[in-house]
Amino acid sequence: MSASDDKQRDRKIAENEAERQMIGAVRVSTWAIAITIIVVAIAAGIVWAWLSR
Repeated sequence: MSASDDKQRDRKIAENEAERQMIGAVRVSTWAIAITIIVVAIAAGIVWAWLSR
């Protein structure tokens, strides 16, 4: 392999790694949003129950 082939291979590896990191970040963000919505719904239910008694 020549130096230019190595550079192209390294670029491709870096692009693939960046894509994997982005997908992982989106997945974590989705879970964080879902958990936040659940926690807010539970808190709203507790507050509503407390105020409506």
